[in-house]
Amino acid sequence: MSEVEIGLAGIVVLLIMIGLRVPIAIALFTVPFVGIYAMFGWRPALGALKIIPFNFAASWELSSVPMFLLMGYLAYHTGITAGLFAAARVWLSRLPGGLAVASIFGASGFAAVTGSSVATAAAMGRIAVPEMLRHGYDPRLATGTVAAAGTIGALIPPSILLILYGVIAEVPINQLFIGGAGVGLLSALAYVVLVILWASAKPGVAPRSDDKFTLAERFRSLRKVSPVLLLAVLVFGGLFAGLFTPTEAGAVGASLCALIAAAQRRLTWNSFRVSITEAFTTTSALLFIVIGANLLARFVALSGVDAYISDVIASVGSSTYLFLAGVVVVYIILGMFLEPTGAMIITLPIVLPVAASLGVNELWFGIFLAKLLEVGMITPPIGLNVFVLNGIVGRGITLGQIFRGTTYFIAADIVVLLLIIAVPAIVLFLPGLMI
Repeated sequence: MSEVEIGLAGIVVLLIMIGLRVPIAIALFTVPFVGIYAMFGWRPALGALKIIPFNFAASWELSSVPMFLLMGYLAYHTGITAGLFAAARVWLSRLPGGLAVASIFGASGFAAVTGSSVATAAAMGRIAVPEMLRHGYDPRLATGTVAAAGTIGALIPPSILLILYGVIAEVPINQLFIGGAGVGLLSALAYVVLVILWASAKPGVAPRSDDKFTLAERFRSLRKVSPVLLLAVLVFGGLFAGLFTPTEAGAVGASLCALIAAAQRRLTWNSFRVSITEAFTTTSALLFIVIGANLLARFVALSGVDAYISDVIASVGSSTYLFLAGVVVVYIILGMFLEPTGAMIITLPIVLPVAASLGVNELWFGIFLAKLLEVGMITPPIGLNVFVLNGIVGRGITLGQIFRGTTYFIAADIVVLLLIIAVPAIVLFLPGLMI
């Protein structure tokens, strides 16, 4: 077999292993090792296994991952973000679909602290969905809104998905963060417009709230979330202003989060211990996957598969839009079956070189992929956010009802994707100001 044939066979074997539910990290280590052995023998294979993981894990920017994870888990387990939905509800409940709109803004604020779409969907599912159902909202609208709003967590800083992309693709993380924030806010706006139009066209799905709040009550609600807003402003303001590196921003955020929780008497030994444990566990799992992806990238490069795929695409027409259309199809399908981090990491060694050969901006491409992968989180048959939400809400609401609700939001996501393809400045304008 030629080296290219070995590379292509390795990719097929990798997909088969993942399809057979072999853990992604094990598949990512096994296939490159065996592939490099088949091409060059034992010594190069063992050398790659010794040198590549060490060199990649020594990347300083990877140290931001446990810091931001710890900040997110502390915020989640101490409940310091619980007032976000309440404050949004006080200000927005009189709008058509006001409680659903409040859920979107509450999810955006929660995402800005945790950086996790699943955690955002889980938290808002506990807080917002029961409130909407109590006010007579259609279960499709109530659950679909929260499942979709959870996906904002992969775009608004501190997105772990964007951190890992930045390390692998060697793109500045602070630029990815500010570009992702713009697309995250655009997604939130698209969801808000959708909810208002849906509730206006069919008032029965979202009865108007009878709640009335005075101006004083509205401003009192802001006091409850002011510590969280201060946390976000200090951490990300310092990061974007160049005062902190990503690692320092994560460390400052985790420390401030612990201090805020302690000041509010929410920080217990158990919540601190669970937060530390989950941050270490998640970091370890992510590092194994990312190091495996780096091995896969080296295997793909050595076999010449990346150049081969680029040549094939060039032979059928070097249209960037045709390439992006293929990426959309592949990533939405992968997002249905794989967790976003794993789906991104196993494919980056293949798609990044092709994107580069077509002149696609790597910063824009990373945010585009993050948005695509999050669409898969609410797409049947295995939208992870939908399953998480179904497990939390219960109340006789079926998976089918939630998926029917998310269908409307998938349409809004497609509009957002088309916008950022047609107008790349939506992603690139703010990062361009930082250069």
